[in-house]
Amino acid sequence: MSANEAGLWRRFSAGLARTASRLGDGIGHLGRRRLDKATLQALEDLLIQADLGIAMAEKIVAAVGRTRPDRELGEDEIKSLIATEIEAVLAPFEKPFPVDAAKKPFVVLGVGVNGSGKTTTLGKLAARLQADGHSVMLAAADTFRAAAIDQLVLWGKRVNAPVVAKAPGADPAGVAFEALERARTAKRDVLLIDTAGRLQNKAALMDELEKISRVIKKLDDTAPQAVLLVLDATVGQNALSQVEAFAKAAGVTVIVLTKLDGTAKGGILIAIAARFGLPVHFVGVGEAVDDLAPFDARAFSRAIVGLSDSAAS
Repeated sequence: MSANEAGLWRRFSAGLARTASRLGDGIGHLGRRRLDKATLQALEDLLIQADLGIAMAEKIVAAVGRTRPDRELGEDEIKSLIATEIEAVLAPFEKPFPVDAAKKPFVVLGVGVNGSGKTTTLGKLAARLQADGHSVMLAAADTFRAAAIDQLVLWGKRVNAPVVAKAPGADPAGVAFEALERARTAKRDVLLIDTAGRLQNKAALMDELEKISRVIKKLDDTAPQAVLLVLDATVGQNALSQVEAFAKAAGVTVIVLTKLDGTAKGGILIAIAARFGLPVHFVGVGEAVDDLAPFDARAFSRAIVGLSDSAAS
């Protein structure tokens, strides 16, 4: 394991501690076992409890069962088999964040329900992009909540990125349009637009997101270049309906899963990736600015089953 891989493993291991405690400890309690029918059923139950979903749990356990080593397996051997199958599912969705230098600014529409960590995630993403050498501007188009505007302004100050903001109740599309104008004039590399997330009124949400996209296309007919959906891992299977709703409303292209450190339901990422086929660029594994970690299928897969550092090598 390289130093970079070891660092990612440690971050994922810390962030997925609750999920790994449920899943990894459950595997550990099985003791040394052959992969017989009873053991495979027990493993499937553990994966379902970690929120992988029934279909994905069945698929992974079936693949593990096909290995059928003719001997008893220890805890780490069983974990390693499961991790390998989870990695195989997730690897196609592990992709770097796609900032296109030919598009200036590269416009990212941030969507997600209130409380998902959307505004915080955009602030952290701004910090990461600027650390990578990109100039960033933020737009507070979630004008439905004064707190969201204030929070984004604070993030702008924190990461030293300009923020386009209006008073609460302003037209979100108007804010986005002005922000794109300013970003173009200032020759910013990336524009991150925060939007409202009122899923309790899906029609209004869809209309608002469609209006924002329509208005900014008057300046750049390819914008937004990315629609980033922020999901809260603690909601578990409910995240699937959120992906479906926002995909219809905004054409989601990117997923970020937050609050992995606060849940035992980290397996929901596997269910989402498999069902919707959307790339996962980052996961939130803590509260600090740099706790928006680039997604790594291998590190995630080993951390979620609770493999030790040496076993993960």
